Amino acid sequence: MLSKEKAEWIKRAAEKYRNVPAPHGEDIDLNEYKIEGGKLEISSLEDLSEEEKSKLEGIGIDVKEESTSGSYLQINNDVVYTRAKSKVEILPISEALKKYNLEDYFWNLVKIKDKYTARVALERTGGFFIRVPKGVKETLPLQTCLLIGKENASQNIHNIVIVEEGAELNIITGCATSPHVKSGLHISVSEFYIKRNGKLTYTMIHDWGENVHVRQRTGVYIEDNGVFISNYVVITPVRSIQSYPTVYCAGENSKATLQTVVYGRKRSRIDLGSKVILSGRRSRADIVSRSIADDYSEVVARGRLVGEGEDVKGHLECKGLIISDDARLYAVPELDARKSNIELSHEAAVGKIGEEQLIYLMSRGLSEEEAVSLIIKGFLSMDFSGLPPVIGKTVKRIMDMTLQGL
Repeated sequence: MLSKEKAEWIKRAAEKYRNVPAPHGEDIDLNEYKIEGGKLEISSLEDLSEEEKSKLEGIGIDVKEESTSGSYLQINNDVVYTRAKSKVEILPISEALKKYNLEDYFWNLVKIKDKYTARVALERTGGFFIRVPKGVKETLPLQTCLLIGKENASQNIHNIVIVEEGAELNIITGCATSPHVKSGLHISVSEFYIKRNGKLTYTMIHDWGENVHVRQRTGVYIEDNGVFISNYVVITPVRSIQSYPTVYCAGENSKATLQTVVYGRKRSRIDLGSKVILSGRRSRADIVSRSIADDYSEVVARGRLVGEGEDVKGHLECKGLIISDDARLYAVPELDARKSNIELSHEAAVGKIGEEQLIYLMSRGLSEEEAVSLIIKGFLSMDFSGLPPVIGKTVKRIMDMTLQGL
């Protein structure tokens, strides 16, 4: 339960910002998107339709649940399935707010400062709560899925993940629309807490419809010796995505790694980035992104490292490939040093496919189209560091399947 004071503070902030656009990304008329409900109840992920199961498998969800520690499925705004197969606790956020005092976790890392966060605060329609008890090290991944199943539906999600002291967890999150759905709005607020000596690996794979808008707001807090690894993959067309998570490496020897693969296609407008604040002594961070802009798409790749602690190190690597003269790729690497004994570095490169590469591949018998396809696949095939074997194989399989049609 939340205190009356906290609940009133949330409401006041949301009312203040309910019509304020975000500083980045395309502005959206929220009135065009409805809060859709339904009565679907399932006892197993295999109860879903064949089309839905195929969609889930395409974003890394193990429908048979053979290699998972738990599952969470939300369709539109209804939590239709949760299952915990281990000591890891997973609940709808609405139940967790009734069960626990979440005063120190709810709306603490993400600020209500635009119309999207305000909508989640005022009209929250779901989200998950995950807690890993102290000392529990779960080797099998826990899977969560957020699916839009109706045209022009709005999801307003709030998620909280707590990894207690000395605990470890791998989460794979698949977000998508049903095969027949092309338009919708997904807004999510996610707050992650990694306690002392804890570790969280969080992998997101998105396959939205071509006219879906996505607005994610994420905050991460890492204590002493904690580790956070984030992997984000979006390689199918989407109307727009805007996300800029902030990670606080507050603890001594805390570490964050954020890795992103983006393929802008058709008329996608994608504005993604990461910010890491290194305040803990000897904290470390790596931000790595691979971006491609093709067709008429626009991709903005942002990265910011703030060094304000003693003896911190951070590296930012941003590489982009622009395929079409009608596309745009914009890289924004930033380093902000506030102490003298720190190391912050970045490398950023944006370019086109090299003519020498094309000539070489074509001399080996490939057509120009086949050569371009091979170069794109190679560029996007980033080796995600820190991924458990099960998730690593899943990510590679999904990327291979998605890129087959190139």
